[in-house]
Amino acid sequence: MTSETSTPTRPADEGLRRVISRPMLTFFILGDILGAGIYSLTGEVGADVGGAIWASFLAAFALAFLTAFAYMELVTKYPQAAGGALYCDRAFGLKFLSFLVTFAIMASGVTSATFAASRVGGAYFTGLFGVEDPPMVLIGIVAILLVAAVNFWGVAESVRVNVVITCIELTGLLFIIAVGIVVLGSGDGDPAQAFTFSGSGFGVVTGLLSGAATAFYAFLGFEDSVNLAEETAEPSRSFPPAMITGLVLAGVVYLLVAFTAAMTVPLDVLTKSTGPLLEVVKLGAPGLPVGEIFSAVSIIAVSNTMLINMLMASRLLYGMAQRDVLPGVFSRLSPRRTPWVAIAFTTAVSVALLFFVDNLGDLSDTTVLLLTAVFLLVNIAALVLRRDPVDHSHFRAPTAALILGAAISLIFLLPVVREASIYILALWLLAGGVVLWAINWAFLRRSTAN
Repeated sequence: MTSETSTPTRPADEGLRRVISRPMLTFFILGDILGAGIYSLTGEVGADVGGAIWASFLAAFALAFLTAFAYMELVTKYPQAAGGALYCDRAFGLKFLSFLVTFAIMASGVTSATFAASRVGGAYFTGLFGVEDPPMVLIGIVAILLVAAVNFWGVAESVRVNVVITCIELTGLLFIIAVGIVVLGSGDGDPAQAFTFSGSGFGVVTGLLSGAATAFYAFLGFEDSVNLAEETAEPSRSFPPAMITGLVLAGVVYLLVAFTAAMTVPLDVLTKSTGPLLEVVKLGAPGLPVGEIFSAVSIIAVSNTMLINMLMASRLLYGMAQRDVLPGVFSRLSPRRTPWVAIAFTTAVSVALLFFVDNLGDLSDTTVLLLTAVFLLVNIAALVLRRDPVDHSHFRAPTAALILGAAISLIFLLPVVREASIYILALWLLAGGVVLWAINWAFLRRSTAN
């Protein structure tokens, strides 16, 4: 069921600006999904599952699609900034849990953006400029600072930039699919490789799940959009069609790209490349001088992931500061009505990660782990909040979808699908969150006493 327009929680001249239309929201979701994941991780998925990369992407799509139902119900029921953290706060009423969920979502957005920043200076940078071994960290820092500038500029401007970039990155992926069609038509390539699985017996299942856990990073983005609920016109009407359209289009494109990559490029080459789709261009269209152009398109696509994740993280901090889960300083707005303190904080964390994390490739898996835990809680929260009626109509998810979403999220959290180092990094991040909670609790207690 679609909903009526909800009433803003603050006067229009004091809060965020409602400037995002339904088409802009659809492009935002599609652009966030069609980003760093498919351009950077196709080879890593192949290392887990074998040539059947599409199968892991299909499993990852299933979790994303099911969980999207929980987000559609909750964002149309509570059209406010802060997304999953807000829903858990309403459902469970535990400030400590709300803080940790806030921190986990913020950390997932920042780690995702940082991973994307690290890929700007990888194989695609070399393909564009011909520079071998480029300074990855320095290039990443410059990219993060440019994204912060666009974020500070304004959400309407940021989303318009996203619309342009989405068209560019979609064109790049459609080109990859076209390469696959040409290769198939000419009788070249190895279609059989796209149906081979690594391992045998139960190893096939664990490989498929491991690949799906990696591929799931490519589908992240639909959940970012709910943090823009206070900047979206008619959010209760706009979110369901925008989210379904963005997810389904991205899923179809991803399956076709995954099949093309596995069919065109030998698996050992694909799994070792930080620019796997560039390998498809080199082998599938060797006579066309498009390597530099496709490298530029890939860098733009990866940068879009950075932009949208940093938008999400800053709006999350803003929204939870409004609910007194975080210090009020994070709700301060610039003259352009953007949350400048939250933008500065998330930018600083991202730059610090670039300096201090040795294996930047772990950041994508850490992002997935943190968000999978959040998805488990959000699916449960949607069920719990069925007892909380609101005074406007809203989307209602099938109960079976919420239960299945929670069950699959739990499976994806099991340690059989990723390395121990990913859990350790996530625990360190959450330990930092606990320390910050203690500081925040003392700060809020002192403010209340005064």
